[in-house]
Amino acid sequence: MTKGVRTTIPLSDSWTVSREPATHSGAGIDVSGVPATVPGSVHTDLLAAGLIADPYIGDNERLTDWIGRSNWIYRCELPAVTAENGRVELHFQGLDTFAEVRLNGTLIGETTSMFTSLRIDVTNKLTGNADLLEVCFQSPYARALARCDGIGPLPNPYAEPYPFIRKTASNFGWDWGPTLVTAGIWKPVAIEIWSAARIGTVVPTVTVEGGVGAVAAQVELLRQPGADSAGLSLLLELGESVLSFPVNGVENAVTVRAEVASPELWWPRGYGEAARYDLAITLVDRSGRPLDRWERKIGFRTVEIESEPDAEGSPFTIVVNGVRVFARGVNWIPDDCFPTRVGRREYRERLEQAAAANVNFVRVWGGGNYEAEEFYDVADQLGLLIAQDFLFACAAYPETPELIGEVDSEVRENVVRLASHPSLALWFGGNETLWGYQDWEWKPVLGDRDWGERYWMELLPQWLAELDPTRPYWPNSPYSGSPDVHPNDSAHGTSHAWEVWNSEDYLAYRDLRPRFVAEFGYQAPAAYRTLLDSVGEAELSRHSATLQHHQKAADGELKLQRGLDAHFGDLDGFDDWLFATQLNQARAITTGVEYFRSLAPLCAGTVLWQLNDCWPALSWSVVDSASRLKPSWYALRNAYADRLLTVQPLGAALQLVAINERDEPWDVTASVRRMSFDGAESATQHVECTVEGRSVARLALEPTVSEAVNPARELIVADADGYRATWYFDADKNLEYPEPVYSAAVIAEPSGYRIDIEAKSLLRDVSLFADRIDPAAVAGDMLLTLLPGERASISVTTEFSGNPDRFTRSPQLRCANDLRSKWGQA
Repeated sequence: MTKGVRTTIPLSDSWTVSREPATHSGAGIDVSGVPATVPGSVHTDLLAAGLIADPYIGDNERLTDWIGRSNWIYRCELPAVTAENGRVELHFQGLDTFAEVRLNGTLIGETTSMFTSLRIDVTNKLTGNADLLEVCFQSPYARALARCDGIGPLPNPYAEPYPFIRKTASNFGWDWGPTLVTAGIWKPVAIEIWSAARIGTVVPTVTVEGGVGAVAAQVELLRQPGADSAGLSLLLELGESVLSFPVNGVENAVTVRAEVASPELWWPRGYGEAARYDLAITLVDRSGRPLDRWERKIGFRTVEIESEPDAEGSPFTIVVNGVRVFARGVNWIPDDCFPTRVGRREYRERLEQAAAANVNFVRVWGGGNYEAEEFYDVADQLGLLIAQDFLFACAAYPETPELIGEVDSEVRENVVRLASHPSLALWFGGNETLWGYQDWEWKPVLGDRDWGERYWMELLPQWLAELDPTRPYWPNSPYSGSPDVHPNDSAHGTSHAWEVWNSEDYLAYRDLRPRFVAEFGYQAPAAYRTLLDSVGEAELSRHSATLQHHQKAADGELKLQRGLDAHFGDLDGFDDWLFATQLNQARAITTGVEYFRSLAPLCAGTVLWQLNDCWPALSWSVVDSASRLKPSWYALRNAYADRLLTVQPLGAALQLVAINERDEPWDVTASVRRMSFDGAESATQHVECTVEGRSVARLALEPTVSEAVNPARELIVADADGYRATWYFDADKNLEYPEPVYSAAVIAEPSGYRIDIEAKSLLRDVSLFADRIDPAAVAGDMLLTLLPGERASISVTTEFSGNPDRFTRSPQLRCANDLRSKWGQA
């Protein structure tokens, strides 16, 4: 080791995990000296050792409850290190959750939060001779329930004690995920050796003003007691420039600053390039020798929220670099119940799936985690705006000094960790807590007790004013912007539109006039192959108890059935049920997104619940836990397109709405036809208009086009420049679809096959479920509507070497008509 340079020795090998015998209580199994992976968790270690069944399969989840109710001990033998008069520290980036760290049997440190790191000076504690490191985890349930006993129960939707501890709330189960209460060393751990001084934290404040980009970095320095740390300097590298800042002999906090004239700006997707600059800060001694180094990539951009009241209420409009951005968004939940199974590859795949669906905004939901650095780095590269919730969700939270101290440490550490990322656009205080207090019958339970309001209205803004003053903060999602207005008033601020899923048909989205919809969604099962792999062929039945175990929403099956009854009526068998429920989800998303977008600029954003899944589920996701795209993903891609035609019942009559989310104008020449299902035209209207950049045009349809003579056998078709909108006058169950007739040919291509389809009759929502043939196959398109005589092609990426004609047969190739025709009413 070169004297003075910080050295890191990862501690990822030779760990074991054991269950503390005193916590057996008759449940679970003996676990002693099982090889452990660090980072990891007890669940993944026991799974790798074959000691538990995969909790994602069948109803095995029920067999693992004892893990979260037990105490666990991780052990490893430390390597011998040579400090050369330097300082030796153990650095735990994350321990889940209540952990005591012991060295050779002596307690040397502890933590009570999953979301903070732990650094321990062991300079004079190592013997260099088989030093034993132990990390002892206490049961999260036991510690949470102990706090609950001291405070009294607090309202939350699942009768679980998650509000009492700083741990991923959804570990305790949610309406889309299992109850898998984890423990373990969930982030890297290392020995770090340094001398004289090192960099503690760096908080870069990035601003753009008057065409000049500036970085002011607050650098915390830590000095080795008794060592010579005089004559230090900080070198700041920004792009091609290097600046030197001498450090006073006793300074421990230094601000260094650099500027870039006319910087390339970081823009969100669809608005420009996501330009980034290299930023590095190096600590050097008097001879110029480096002692420590901090490196990040930054982006120059400004972010504001327009929220001043107007004639319609109060807007919530995101403004980046002075330009109003319509948020085409999705909500993000943990991508796996065991976060160490999610790395850069998984983050990139999932966020690229979001970007491919024309998403430009991702909200990280407050019942999950502050994600790993790779998540935000990928978002930086892709130009995705990130709204990060602080980790509070759907519950009242204690305001005890103990919990406030834990939240304070958590906020300071994670705000500092994430501050350099240009994708991180705004902070939400939490999820549905202010709404819950107002509407969910919390007040009789709480009485005059504190319930967490101080976090969102006082403490978080206070901490952010100190740590991250350039980013907007919004106290909650939803929140109206004022304590005098109901927190989920859709005319003010952000709102959550859950009436549709909970009690209404999805057509009720059109009764709303929201300013920014931060949550709305509709359920459907995962892809066929994902369900097959998770429950087995024998359980592929809509009424199967095993399949329903993967439905975590209250009355979820009844709500799915309500939607099916409203739109499809009776269905035959599992395949039809699966197709119809997935089609209903796609239709609900299309209805909501296209309508909300048609209201712009009144509505300035839609954030679908949800992008992803953490396990194989019947849920609101558009990408399932096996990374397979549900039909709803294709619907979202279509509805979030830069240019969109849609027919909407705005005002007294139907209107053709043209939406242009590009900078350049769109000269629209549209043909709008009312026609029968057999292809005969009854009325035609030609429309011409120019839609300016980032704007919406609404054009009234003539009664001859917009009013049906025979609603059961007619539709409206609008075509312009390769874009198409359709309108049906009734629900599928009331439509007299023709029997679906078509020809399909398979053409081999380098990446798989192309399926060429020619419609002999109207075909609505043609969909190809390629995973039923090849688990790895991906269809390039879905939900195509073809008029008689029209042709379309669907590519399939696959290495399948069997009979490709199988891709052209049911239940792989489907359309909405074939559901209708089976009822014998076509």
